[in-house]
Amino acid sequence: MTEDPTALALREALWLTIQLAWPPLLAMLAIGLIVSVLQAVTQVQEATLAFLPKLLVLAVVLLVTGPGMTLAMQGYAGQLYDRIVALGGQGR
Repeated sequence: MTEDPTALALREALWLTIQLAWPPLLAMLAIGLIVSVLQAVTQVQEATLAFLPKLLVLAVVLLVTGPGMTLAMQGYAGQLYDRIVALGGQGR
């Protein structure tokens, strides 16, 4: 029994989404935890203190992982287009 090409493409797209999303999410989680502990210890409840470190870390993470993310998305898109072309040729 062969797998539906649409389901296969959807599963691979979801897996790629998870792979690309975990570095920024993990960085945001870590910085959020650190800032929360720092705010609890110092009792400084400033909103910008929670936001600005997250913004800076996100920028750094995206600068570091951005090229790899781009290559992964290009690879997936290339595979998807190749499959579309192959499926189009099967109808004949």
